[in-house]
Amino acid sequence: MSAGTSPSSSSVRALTQELRKLTTEPVEGFQVTLLDDENVFEWNVSIFGPPDTLLQGGYFKAVMTFPKDYPYSPPSFRFQTKLLHPNIYESGEVCISILHPPGEDAMSGESPAERWNPTQSVRTILLSVISLLNEPNTSSPANVDASVMYRKWKEGKDNQYERIVRQQVESTQEDARRDGVTVPTSRDEYCIRSRPELMSVVSEEDDYYDDDYNGDDDEEEEEEESDGDDEGADDSGNAEM
Repeated sequence: MSAGTSPSSSSVRALTQELRKLTTEPVEGFQVTLLDDENVFEWNVSIFGPPDTLLQGGYFKAVMTFPKDYPYSPPSFRFQTKLLHPNIYESGEVCISILHPPGEDAMSGESPAERWNPTQSVRTILLSVISLLNEPNTSSPANVDASVMYRKWKEGKDNQYERIVRQQVESTQEDARRDGVTVPTSRDEYCIRSRPELMSVVSEEDDYYDDDYNGDDDEEEEEEESDGDDEGADDSGNAEM
């Protein structure tokens, strides 16, 4: 890998910490794992359809790919499972403001505050995606046909959108059975925030991601302790003078 494309140590550390946090404090409706244990820049994401919506009982797979300078640039979010939605391209790529690069873009009509910034996180992305699934943005659709069908359905003029989505949801249940995943269907199940079994996605073997930092952190702590001891020694000496 060339120097220009090498990931920064801060990016590796940030993603490792976020992955660990999401395994101990999961976002409701999502599960995340690494696509490859040796690569922290690609994540598998499993999304469960929220209860009391068209997506209830659905099991949707996606991949998040992070840039080498994360969190200064946003990741991409691509569905692998087919899903009709106004804000999902035919390719599966999600069109959402939070995943657009920082700064102004007069053509998009988005304010900089709506776009990505380094204070965002995977957690905020996941929450934004689930919100978008429930409440599509039809003012700037990625899939025009889906947007038209959605508006007609909301207006009670046609139920084609509902029929297609329900068929897609049903087809995902075979994937869930094949993957050995139990999809939550009640609100109580869906809202469980702690799933101890997910801890396995970040095993002790993944500690190598922090190898570049632990030594530095330990050295800083030792220096602080040493400074503290020196100050104590000086105070003691001054007291005797």
